[in-house]
Amino acid sequence: MSKKPNETNRPTHAIWQVQGEGDKARWNRVGAAWMHKDLKGANLKFDAIPLSGRVVIREITEQDNAGDNFNAASEGGAQ
Repeated sequence: MSKKPNETNRPTHAIWQVQGEGDKARWNRVGAAWMHKDLKGANLKFDAIPLSGRVVIREITEQDNAGDNFNAASEGGAQ
């Protein structure tokens, strides 16, 4: 079985479970997303299924890759 072409590259977006609001929000990375070539959709891969809170998909930045700090409230900014 072969991988889909867009899943052989690094993901373009991270999937986050967010619990709470504002400065007290807790962000937990639960997966990754690969945008379709036409940018009208994405393939999602969950490493964990969020059971509460909300799900946020954010573009992966160099800062995300450098620190791997997935539980910081500053990741992804205020919603």
